[in-house]
Amino acid sequence: MAVGVFDLFTVGIGPSSSHTVGPMRAASVFAHELVQRGVLGQIAGLRVDLFGSLAATGKGHGTMTAVLLGLEGFDPELILPEEVESKLAAIAETGELQLGGQVAVEGNDGGNTASGSARASGGRTIKYGVDDIVMRPLTILPRHTNAVSFEVTDDGGNTLHSATFYSVGGGFVVRDGEEDAAADELDASKAEQPLPFRTAVDLLQHCTNEGFSIGQVMLANERADRSEEEIRAGLLHIRDVMEACVETSIKRTDVLPGGLKVRRRAPGWHQRLLTEDPDGDPKFWQEWVNLVALAVNEENASGGRVVTAPTNGAAGIIPAVLHYATRYTDGMATASPDERDDVAVRFLLTAGAIGVLYKEQASISGAEVGCQGEVGSASSMAAGALAEIMGGTPEQVANAAEIAMEHNLGLTCDPIGGLVQIPCIERNAIASAKAINAAKMALWGDGSHHVSLDEVIVTMRETGKDMSSKYKETAEGGLAVNVVEC
Repeated sequence: MAVGVFDLFTVGIGPSSSHTVGPMRAASVFAHELVQRGVLGQIAGLRVDLFGSLAATGKGHGTMTAVLLGLEGFDPELILPEEVESKLAAIAETGELQLGGQVAVEGNDGGNTASGSARASGGRTIKYGVDDIVMRPLTILPRHTNAVSFEVTDDGGNTLHSATFYSVGGGFVVRDGEEDAAADELDASKAEQPLPFRTAVDLLQHCTNEGFSIGQVMLANERADRSEEEIRAGLLHIRDVMEACVETSIKRTDVLPGGLKVRRRAPGWHQRLLTEDPDGDPKFWQEWVNLVALAVNEENASGGRVVTAPTNGAAGIIPAVLHYATRYTDGMATASPDERDDVAVRFLLTAGAIGVLYKEQASISGAEVGCQGEVGSASSMAAGALAEIMGGTPEQVANAAEIAMEHNLGLTCDPIGGLVQIPCIERNAIASAKAINAAKMALWGDGSHHVSLDEVIVTMRETGKDMSSKYKETAEGGLAVNVVEC
């Protein structure tokens, strides 16, 4: 399928889309295949290998535990944080994995379930835990640095099923050997869209030809798969999960997990803002934007429920700038709930269109191109979306997106301790302010610029290729080695 807004904005758990959500999704796919093939009862052995960046920073990103949950059949979009805690506690206590246990199958179960209805497969109980996963940080497979392989064998050591997946950023996974088929399917599905685009040039041409905004082009393409009512409902659900994430985060008062003992700032900041800004004074806009960004990423760092936007490491930027768009732009101070809903839908559609450009032409994976691909892409998406909400032309929207990325070029991914905490949490707040400034700068221009959006996207991709691997989510360079973990 062509990349759409609901691919770029998905609900999952923290702390990382590429290192937590992607591996869980890959493991869940593998578990479903075991059930579909009917081989669960024959399984005697399981082997899981993590390669490259997944192994190098897997501990801090919860990769191994995410894989175990996926192998039980849990889906990252549906599992709740409390389920994560209880299931992982059970695995740790028993040393046993219920392989495929959560996978739904069709049929009856001896009369207790109506024929044709879904029920849990029951799974296969095997002795397996975190320490059984094979870590291979120095082995980089050709397709991508984020790779995971699975193999199950019978009593005789014969392979019953095996697969290798790449987690390519934003929770997207690609199976080894099927890259060309996936690309062909993508091209075919794009041909079915009324207004397909891969570049900003394509996108702006559609705007000119149709008299559409960028968000309207994205809506036209989304309508190829869903009704407009379904699109609106889906996007408002995404907005609601973003807001719920903030509400959950500001009620927590403990330190973040992982050993760095990072203190949560969002709860204290929220209480201070309630005192200093009880009436929503616009002069406090930046403090509220900072709060939303910090709250989302503190929740992400603790393994909470977030919206991948377009990655978990950058999950706070879109919600923070959306908060600005629905409260501080013209008319929003007195807007009705329905009017705010309209702005949220338009914002997310426009951000999604710009996200497609990054996904198509470059990468949103920190392990592939550094944090410029995560925080930079999110800042660019948010800047363009805000410019549209503020009345920008398609050219000004593209210019806003370009400005935001231009000033995130070269951003490294060097999390201390391999945890999505320092500098990741603050980086989301800084990038949110950059996005707002980029939108305002673009609206003071006419949309023309020496550097085009396509040129800056390609530059980001090439910069990522040239960047040393130690600055690409390996915890081998930058702050990750120059700051003492304590």
